[in-house]
Amino acid sequence: MPLSEHEQRLLDQIEQAFYAEDPKFANAVRISDPRTHYKRRLVKASIGFFLGVVLMMVGVVVPLYPLGVGGFVVMLACSLWGLSSLKRMKGSGPDEGPQLRGQPSRRTHKPGFMERMEERWRRRHEER
Repeated sequence: MPLSEHEQRLLDQIEQAFYAEDPKFANAVRISDPRTHYKRRLVKASIGFFLGVVLMMVGVVVPLYPLGVGGFVVMLACSLWGLSSLKRMKGSGPDEGPQLRGQPSRRTHKPGFMERMEERWRRRHEER
């Protein structure tokens, strides 16, 4: 629902006061595209993954097996973090916002395996 003119003016005044009060913080908070945040997280996750590879290799070459296991855990955690960032980065387009509870999903419903099997079963018995 669009804002009224009065509400828009109030919002503009609040925004100007915010920028005048602390412009450095205002620029840090303002992000034009949320995908930039997820790209940074993806870069950090890939660096952590390679650090985990190095830790694992050092733990195997030098017989420090807890270090190798720790490297594997770091690799696993960073790959999960990176994959979640990648998923969110691809899912957050300019027209998509956060999904609120109670709102219908914008995606079309894709039937699962069991639903497809039940549909085949119904069709098979209806043909007889």
